[in-house]
Amino acid sequence: MKIKKAVIPAAGLGTRVLPITKAMPKEMLPIVDKPSIQYIVEEAVAAGIEDILIILSRGKSIVEDHFDRSPELEERLSATGKEEMLREVKAISELANITYLRQRELKGLGHAVYEARSFVGDEPFAVLYGDDVIIGADPACGQLCRAYEEFGLGVVGVKEVSTEAILKYSSLAVTPIRDNLFTVTDMVEKPKPEEILSHYAILGRCVLPPEIFRLLENTKPGAGGEIQLTDAMKVLCRTKHMTAVDFTGKRYDMGNKLGILQATCEVALTHPEVGEGFKAYLRELCKTL
Repeated sequence: MKIKKAVIPAAGLGTRVLPITKAMPKEMLPIVDKPSIQYIVEEAVAAGIEDILIILSRGKSIVEDHFDRSPELEERLSATGKEEMLREVKAISELANITYLRQRELKGLGHAVYEARSFVGDEPFAVLYGDDVIIGADPACGQLCRAYEEFGLGVVGVKEVSTEAILKYSSLAVTPIRDNLFTVTDMVEKPKPEEILSHYAILGRCVLPPEIFRLLENTKPGAGGEIQLTDAMKVLCRTKHMTAVDFTGKRYDMGNKLGILQATCEVALTHPEVGEGFKAYLRELCKTL
């Protein structure tokens, strides 16, 4: 079944990157000249997604403004002959059918996804975590959607991580299928060292069947006292199994100060406007390190 809907949970407070997130949503932090959430929306659109729900919290209306039309700005750009910039600004509001939902209580990722049940209805959907920007020639979301279409099971995007990192993420029990595809039979969120199932962790993307809402409805608070999406997915793994895709593309953690700097630096190196100048700057800077 073709995946046409996506949910982007973006209600978190961004405490790991304070103080900037005291007044600025972390989803609007720039990677060179675009906010991080635009990269996520563009990835979903490139994967064939048509309808997107962005879940926000209080104080994040700036995200809605970014994807809306801006008549005053457009008029000024048109009047000054900046046609290419005008087309770029207009294109942002035409990326997809984007709707918004306010998560009134921040009870965890599982709760945020459950809030999307009316938007999703009775069909499979993609979830793109608002903290994770993944940049690559083949959109990560699209890789997961193709796996869902082939196997008909829920799909998670995974990467192998260090032992130190796996304790902060989720650990999956996986069996190879072929290439970068695996069957997932179990998972544990933020495992203790003795609970590590493998060093494959879910990083930022999944495609879920609509039955996940029934499972979330009965999911009790887990790690951190929050309703964990992985606790509901664990039931899917143990009953029907899920598929894992070791996706191609570079993932940046935009809820982490180092991740933000890495994304900015690496994207700047290939940026058509500033790439060459930035490379020259870095070469000179490296001589002083």
